[in-house]
Amino acid sequence: MKGFVTMHSALWWRDFEFQDGVVTVKQTGAQLRLEPGLIGEVLSWFPFYIVMEAWRIKAKAQAKDQPGPSICFVPQRPRPWYLIWSVLHAGGARITNNPADADAVFYFDDNTTPPHAYDSSTSPTINKHCCSIEKSHVAEVFEECFGYSLAVDPMNWNGKMVEKSETNGAHDGRVIEGPCPAVPGKVYQRLIDNTISGDLVEDIRCPSIGGNIPLIIYKRRPRDERFSNSNTAVEIAETSDVLSEQELEQLTRFTTAMQLDWGSMDVLRDRDDGRLYVVDVNKTDMGPPVCMNLDDKIEVTKRLAAAFTDYLGSDAFNSGTHNAGASAA
Repeated sequence: MKGFVTMHSALWWRDFEFQDGVVTVKQTGAQLRLEPGLIGEVLSWFPFYIVMEAWRIKAKAQAKDQPGPSICFVPQRPRPWYLIWSVLHAGGARITNNPADADAVFYFDDNTTPPHAYDSSTSPTINKHCCSIEKSHVAEVFEECFGYSLAVDPMNWNGKMVEKSETNGAHDGRVIEGPCPAVPGKVYQRLIDNTISGDLVEDIRCPSIGGNIPLIIYKRRPRDERFSNSNTAVEIAETSDVLSEQELEQLTRFTTAMQLDWGSMDVLRDRDDGRLYVVDVNKTDMGPPVCMNLDDKIEVTKRLAAAFTDYLGSDAFNSGTHNAGASAA
């Protein structure tokens, strides 16, 4: 584990810096203005945090008689706002700091492109080969797996298009008119019309575990806030009610090509042609969504915990074939 430092401190508020009304996430450099909306989201998250703590304490108390799987995270340890944290404790798993004692090693790095590779020959490793989730890489893999493109050349595109940052979690997308010069560090994509009734846009969040999509989360917000990270409505749906067999096969092929063992995809369905577009991939996803009611948060977490436990016990995972696919990059 050379070159890695695992975060042991439970004082997770040290991950942030507060200055001049701005909250900075130390690891990624992301900045959030301390506004009433953000404060409200933090307060609404705490009831679920209390539930997570209850799961964690229960799992710890049962560890001697009913030990769950042990997971080691490198180079970072997830904090409570990451989805994997609540899923682990809901499933009775425990976190260990020693890879040799772990049933699985989880390569957990919040950077868009991790600065280091991780070489583990002793334990099955989750997301070991999922190195880049840059928007340009996602668009390239998407085109290879789906057979049609999301990316556009801004110099030769006439009409509206989306400009956004390459980096993970920036939420800085904007609609612009082409043709125009490309800006370094930005990517350019088709403007997907994912509007639904009531002038809302709808994102299809697809959590993926070993290529399996256990459920769907619809996220909706006003069209003029389409690139925001805040939602006005969130709904759980069954995968078979949202995706056709062909679409499910395409998304599974996509996660294999991305070598994404755990994570989520943000998918849009174009209302004009009905086709799916994968616009974002997250391997250190947060959640469940803040505006989801508490009962639904608990349901989503428990269902994902069951799927994750099944994945850890699968032959594909334990044989190492789960992440042996070649990258499409």
